[in-house]
Amino acid sequence: MWTALLGRVAPPARCGATGSWLQPKPLLAGSVLLLSSFALQTPAGQTDIAPVVDPALIDGPAAPVPPEVMTRDEQGRATVRAVRLDESIDLDGLLDEAVYEKVPAISGFIQLTPDVGAVATERTEAWILFDEMNVYVSARVWDSAPESQWVANEMRRDTSQLRQNDTFAVLFDTFYDRRNGSLFYTNPLGARADAQFTNEGNPNSDWNPVWDVRTGRFDGGWTVEMEIPFKTLRYRSEPPHIWGIQLRRAIRRKNEWAYLTRLPVAAGAGSGARGMFRISEAGSLVGLEPPSAGRNIEIKPYAIGGWTTDMTAIPVKINEDRGDGGIDIKYGITRNLTADFTYNTDFAQVEVDERQVNLTRFPLFFPEKREFFLEGQGIFNFARGAFTRVAGPAGSAVGGFFGDVNVPQLFYSRKIGLEEGHVVPIVGGTRVTGKVGKFDIGLLNIQTGEEMVTASEPTNFSVVRLRRDILRRSSVGAIFTNRSVSRLAPGSSQAYGVDGTFAFFENVNLVTYIARTRLPGPEHQGKDLSYQGKFEYAADRYGFQVDHLLVEDNFLPEVGFVRRDNFRRTFTSARFSPRPQSIASVRQFSLEGSIDYIASADKNYLETRRNIVAFQTEFESSDQLTFTMTDSYEFLVEPFVPPGSDFSIPVGGYNFADVQVAYSIGQQRRVNGTVALRRGAYFDGGLTSVELTQGRIAVLPKMSVEPTVSFNWIDTPYGVFQTNLAVTRVNYAFNPRMFFSGLMQYNSASNSFGSNLRLRWEYSPGSELFVVYTDDHDVTGSLLPDRGWDLRNRGFVVKINKLFRF
Repeated sequence: MWTALLGRVAPPARCGATGSWLQPKPLLAGSVLLLSSFALQTPAGQTDIAPVVDPALIDGPAAPVPPEVMTRDEQGRATVRAVRLDESIDLDGLLDEAVYEKVPAISGFIQLTPDVGAVATERTEAWILFDEMNVYVSARVWDSAPESQWVANEMRRDTSQLRQNDTFAVLFDTFYDRRNGSLFYTNPLGARADAQFTNEGNPNSDWNPVWDVRTGRFDGGWTVEMEIPFKTLRYRSEPPHIWGIQLRRAIRRKNEWAYLTRLPVAAGAGSGARGMFRISEAGSLVGLEPPSAGRNIEIKPYAIGGWTTDMTAIPVKINEDRGDGGIDIKYGITRNLTADFTYNTDFAQVEVDERQVNLTRFPLFFPEKREFFLEGQGIFNFARGAFTRVAGPAGSAVGGFFGDVNVPQLFYSRKIGLEEGHVVPIVGGTRVTGKVGKFDIGLLNIQTGEEMVTASEPTNFSVVRLRRDILRRSSVGAIFTNRSVSRLAPGSSQAYGVDGTFAFFENVNLVTYIARTRLPGPEHQGKDLSYQGKFEYAADRYGFQVDHLLVEDNFLPEVGFVRRDNFRRTFTSARFSPRPQSIASVRQFSLEGSIDYIASADKNYLETRRNIVAFQTEFESSDQLTFTMTDSYEFLVEPFVPPGSDFSIPVGGYNFADVQVAYSIGQQRRVNGTVALRRGAYFDGGLTSVELTQGRIAVLPKMSVEPTVSFNWIDTPYGVFQTNLAVTRVNYAFNPRMFFSGLMQYNSASNSFGSNLRLRWEYSPGSELFVVYTDDHDVTGSLLPDRGWDLRNRGFVVKINKLFRF
């Protein structure tokens, strides 16, 4: 089947020395060695060099022989060749240079969904080009539908909605380790998105590298020209330069995702976009000649000015003027090892956290949004395996996209520069990240100043992370964290541990770790251990997971995050997910059951039990209908005050059950979101909740409104209360490099209303101007009872930075 796309392929043969089967190769592939010493002058005027490429180094078919740019084998694997340009192309999205007519295109994309293994329904032609400074990824994206039917309604960078547009994407595995990669993609409007993947998952979509893209139109569809500087990427300096590469085309009106290589059906479980995580199944890229490793230097100074009112500060600030500056420096120690330095770090431009409803007795987890801590974030991840599906429809009830919330994090960067919701000034710091051989290296050292409200003293934070690649898709590692001033007792605190993530075959994953903390004070000695062992089989049709986790009472990583302590947890789930052939409107059913059993670690009595049965229907339109039944038990060892209430629930054991039905409208639609209704018991009483989450209304091509609302009515023998949440974000994109975003939030549990208005303009690649207004009000008037809504804080800042690259 695959040879029909590209031509004849030589039959396989056995190696005389080893007896193993040699890779099928095009009949002309043997001439690659003869071409290693001279250049071919192509009709396009490009100098095409065919360097020697040892076939044994390529995880796939042999390198294509010029002028060909692609080979493919019977398994659907592909090797593509980059072509050197004598002159840089004009980045205009028109694809009118002669190279696009003379150099063959990369084509023959293969569906992951809906028809795994089938040829894509729409043609895509791509080119990989390069010069001394940049690598160019261009595409002619054919589409038989008129432009009015394309899904293109987002121009802002890195938004979740952009992932639901028609897109063209490229992923580079620059170290060819078949597990880590850098993703770049765009839509017909020229919006940009990028992400880093670690260990075939753990996406960091807040990574914002310097690159550019332009899009255009032609009679048969739309065009793409990406310009990615070599300075933006990390790679090995020494030849041979073989990278991993994956190309992806999304046609959202068909809910179709097509790739350069053939991927297993399990890679698209939950969403066809997740096929990018299977870096081990990506293609191979040869022919690149990147510049030799230099001491690349980036200097990014900033200046900021504005005023602040803070009624909760000590002393109170009223319209206090502010002016400041700082600098970030990035220095390339080697091509694949980078040092970052920051002085007087400021994060005033970062969007505030979205508020959440919390009806549990445990704290909420909020993601990191500050730029300095986002780059290379995946290196510091501890005990995180490759991403699979989150165990089906019940997964959201026990975990989430980044895994189970009960698992401690030994490093949680929000513990640096933030304390009890207050900003602690960061004096400066340094970070070293990169790869040396098979080792990933992450070093971090940050110094913070003092903060009066939370009584935070000047503190030094240090993190050391090492991880070594083993086998094909596995790794082992170690981590050490230190906080010089503990919040628990006088002295410093440390955490350290070792972890292993193992991926076997296509669908078997193992994750394990063991860790300890060392805290000051005699009351914190002993009972400081945590460990986990997790097995998961995550095929498309069947799934199974078993997990055992221990967190002792004094396991408290002070540069990490622990949602609950002193518990021993055993979790198991099983899933059956058939794809019915006889129901045209349904893509997949999924039935899952799970048992979550949590006992006290020291006394071994039952604290929490959750039995969940969930059934989900995914339609071909990408809409989803989910029914969930939950039977729970909670034992309270101390009285519990539900957030937003004025009463406490007494000590004791409580059984309760609830039922939830949710309908999710496909995110490619102009109006989308998830509507859920939940009804059941709550600590000897009743609970009814109605919510709309992840809502989006495309008001205009450049404007959208994203509402989230949640209403919760609780009636117990101990008291009655209602907690409501309303969050609305209004977005307007002037162009792909300038946008306005307004976030307004009301939370009855905290009696607060706040707004965050942000204008961002990237006036040149990597250089930005921010105008930000933020306020927060107490809606009860508790600060000044005679005035109603009281101002807690308000701020207005203008911040500008400039990137210099050497």
